[in-house]
Formats: sequence, structure tokens, C-alpha cells
Amino acid sequence: MSLKTDVLIIGGGPGGYVAAIKLGQLGKKTIVVDRDKLGGECLNYGCIPSKALINAAKSVYKPKKAEPLGLSVKDLAIDWTRTQTWKNTLVGAFVRNIGTLVKANQGETIYGSAKLTGKNSAEVTKTDGSKETIEFDRCIVATGSESMSIPGFTIDGKDVIGSKEALDITDPPKDLVVIGAGVIGLEIGTVFAELGTKVTVVEFTDAILPVIEKDMTVPVSRVLARLGVTLLLSSKAKSWSKKSGRLEVTVETPEGEKKIPCDKVLLAVGRAPRTKDLGLEKAGVETDKRGHILVDTELLSSCPTIYAIGDCVGQPYLAHKASREGILAAQSICGLPLEDRGAVPWAVFTDPEISWVGETETEAKARGAQVLVGKFPFSASGRAQAVRETEGFCKVVADAKTRVILGAGFVGPNASDLVGEACLAVSLKATLDQVARTIHPHPTLNEAFMEACEAALGHPIHLLPQGHLARA
Repeated sequence: MSLKTDVLIIGGGPGGYVAAIKLGQLGKKTIVVDRDKLGGECLNYGCIPSKALINAAKSVYKPKKAEPLGLSVKDLAIDWTRTQTWKNTLVGAFVRNIGTLVKANQGETIYGSAKLTGKNSAEVTKTDGSKETIEFDRCIVATGSESMSIPGFTIDGKDVIGSKEALDITDPPKDLVVIGAGVIGLEIGTVFAELGTKVTVVEFTDAILPVIEKDMTVPVSRVLARLGVTLLLSSKAKSWSKKSGRLEVTVETPEGEKKIPCDKVLLAVGRAPRTKDLGLEKAGVETDKRGHILVDTELLSSCPTIYAIGDCVGQPYLAHKASREGILAAQSICGLPLEDRGAVPWAVFTDPEISWVGETETEAKARGAQVLVGKFPFSASGRAQAVRETEGFCKVVADAKTRVILGAGFVGPNASDLVGEACLAVSLKATLDQVARTIHPHPTLNEAFMEACEAALGHPIHLLPQGHLARA
């Protein structure tokens, strides 16, 4: 006898479990099938554990640069095994809480792998090996993404590791080679650099964080240099081998071939959609060449009963994007009017952090827009000076005619938290004038957003006006 449900959700990550909760609120019964743990990659092996460890590493690193404050710390050390225990306890509590929320909203969770057998049915192979058939009215595919490999480097979990294994290391390596200077590579690389690991980053392109505007990455490059991180840009990792009990990575650089000794290799070259072996063809679900499920504006696939959300439908691969899409898919299934999907903000938890929402200066100019750009450096912020976090700035891009804010972001302390106000401004199509005349508490870091808007308008308060030095 098969199980029946209103909606089957394949994948219990930040897209899938949020969709289940929203569907329950709207009166639909759901079954969530997940092959591992609720919360998905983000909660268990990405967003939450990485940020917990990033904070722990910063707690060790910050006192070392605090002598000008009169703070003298000797023999400061961290027991990384205990840190990992704390991190795992934190994650475990969130996983249990999500399970409680899904159940409280008419949701059932089954652990195993689901495979579509038609437009309204799927077979689930449970973790104990038994099989279950599920009949559904609608289905949401929310299977996320997985780490990619490159020739010569395959994640084995011991010598060549991915982000999952890196976040479970109990003894930080003495030397670490990171392949890929994207978000994951630099976030995890920074953690170990702040713990004292000698980190070498190998990047195929000519810039770190290549998808981010270069001016936003300059402060990060400066901090990486202070941490002793070696950046090998325009370089290719060719192979690795074991030598004298350690590893040796061969890298092709603009200066010639180099041999880099290390204890671990972290492979962080990107991610790909996890859509294989789902039986998509049985339901008539179409994908692109990379395996992303093709969906319309309501996140409905080419099959009229199957929706798809999150990483498996395309970039950006972000948890909050998946969650928003989960809510929209749930509303569509329940026949509610389509809502605006909104601009998707992103945040990079390097040191310093980077965040952005809306159009960048480059994107706006590429479509022919006339723009006003304003910047306010954290070096001019009283709060940033007081907490000794002065790297970076706030940047605002607005339409030159209407003064409507097209995009805004931060590189600096707490950038991931500060971008929230900019998200609201972009969403509501607020103007530079509206933000500039909104009273912000002092002294705070988010004053930088107000000051950047003032700068874009040409009358900054705590900066010299443009051209002042030239006139002088």
C-alpha cells in the first residue's frame, strides 16, 4: 500500500523544509524526503557550521592585534576539538528544531532517496534499504547542489577534502593548499589562517572572488596578506602526490611550475546541481546542459505537477534564495497570486565581510544607465574606529535622474548584518534622499549607509567634498 500526500518535497534543506512549513500553514499535508539530515548542506555542512568556526577563529585572532588598546594576552590558545564539539551541538539543536517545526505544520519526514516514477508518484529507498511508494498531487524538487572536482583532484575525505570535511577537522593543518579563491575557499582558508595555518590559495582566474566587483575585494586582499596567505592567481593546480609523509601539490603559475608542500588540499572550485538519478525523465522534467531544472516564473517545471527550487534550478546558490523560492512555490501550489521574487542579496564571510544587494555599478553601466555612486569608508566611522575594524566601505549605486537606489553593499565589519537595510531600500525603490534624511543611531556601523547616500548626492557630512584636495 502506498503513501499519499498533497505535496511531496524531495530535499529537506533551506528550500525544502521552508516550503513544507509554508504549505502546512496553507492547509496542505506534506512528506519531506531527505537522504541525510533536515537543514541540508547549509545547516549541516555549510552556512551555520562555517560561521560558527569563523567566529571561533576570529576570537583567537583579534586579541593578537589588540595591543594598541592596552590589551596584552599571553599564551592564548584554542582547543579546536572542543570547538568542533560545540559546533556540532549547535547544529544538532537546529536540526531537531526544524524537525519539530515540519511536524507541527502537518509534515512528515522520511529519510532516504526519492526517485520520480511518474507525474504523480515516486519511489523512496529508505536508509534501512526498504522501499516505499508515494503518490502526490504536487511535488517540489529541492535537492540542492554538490561540490565539483577538477582533473587530478578528487575529494577522498582524507588528503583532498571538500568544505564538509574541512569543517570537521579537529586538528588544524600546519600547511593548507586551497584550490579556488571563491567564497567557500576564502572563508575556510581565512579560518585556518587565523588559527596559524600557512595557507596557499590557487586560483585559475586573475582575481580573488572573481564574481564580485574588484573594488569590493581589495580590503579582503589586504587582510589576507597580513595573515600571511599566499595567493597564486592565474594559476592552475595540476596534480598532487605524497612525499615524505606529506602532500605536494604541483601548480602551474605565470612564473613557472611550483611544488607546494602541505598537509591537506581543500578543493573549492564550485558546485553543480544535484539532479542525477531523480527520475526526472519519467515525469517529463526538462533540464539545461548543466543539469539545472528549467522552471517558469512560478517555479513550475515542464511537468505541470512538479516544481523545483533552490540550487537545482540555478544560480545564485544561496540558502535564502532557496527559502524564498520555497515560499513562492508553496503559494503557487495553493493558488495564491504570484509575488515579486525580489532582489537576492549575497554575503561573503571573509575578513572583512562583503555583502551586496541589487545592481552593481558595472551592471548598471553595462545596460546604459546613468548612475550616481557614493562611498563612505569605515576609516571615517567613529564606531568602526572604536572597535578597531576600519577596513572597507559602504557603496551605493543610484539612478542619476530619479535618485532611486539600484544597489548597495558593504565590505567591512558586520557587512552581512548591515546589508539588511539596503535590501529594504532596494525592494521599496527608496531614493538617496530618503535614506540620507533618515536618522540613524550614533555611533553605529550602519550610519555608513546614510553617509554613502549623502556622498552620492554630492554633500557628504563626514568626508571632504570631491575635488577639495585638488582645489587646495
